[in-house]
Amino acid sequence: MKKILYVVAVLALLVGCQGNKGGNAAVVTTDSVVADTIVPDDRGYIVEVGDMAPDFTATIAGTNDSVTLSDYRGKRVVMLQFTASWCGVCRREMPEIERQIWQRHKDNERFALIGVDRDEPDSTVLAFAEKTGVTYPLVLDEGGEIFCRYAHRLAGITRNVIVDTDGRIVMMTRLYDEEEFARMTQVIDSLLNVAGAQ
Repeated sequence: MKKILYVVAVLALLVGCQGNKGGNAAVVTTDSVVADTIVPDDRGYIVEVGDMAPDFTATIAGTNDSVTLSDYRGKRVVMLQFTASWCGVCRREMPEIERQIWQRHKDNERFALIGVDRDEPDSTVLAFAEKTGVTYPLVLDEGGEIFCRYAHRLAGITRNVIVDTDGRIVMMTRLYDEEEFARMTQVIDSLLNVAGAQ
């Protein structure tokens, strides 16, 4: 019996909250590990294009303000950028996000860009933003709980998720591939043109 409980406890630690697709609290119980485990795709995602983007509320680094993803539903196209200061690929991609996406659309009231920094303190996130030169908001993802609503806890970053005005995922990227990045900018432009016509 002790051996079985030990195995279940280890599984719970490894699975993290991957079985919590779209849920609110990242709570793992022995029942949810067995019944609700979601197998990630080949890029580590546990959500799919067409799914409602899992909701979250998070504090913006350097402020007392917070954002709630569902507040943008029906109003804005949202880009979620999952990052961390220890991610070398993120350091290459983030200046391109700043230049090619944020600077082009930051004044568009139909667009929101939220950087989600995985499990780092406020001071580290602010220093990271300064070092990479990004001015878009970065929110604090304590314990990586937001991240693991979208991807397996052990999956890597960088990754981006584009959410339409209905709150549905329309595109997901992994790592920094220039062709995929170009397609992502086109998807954002297209969504904003559609949103602007409504």
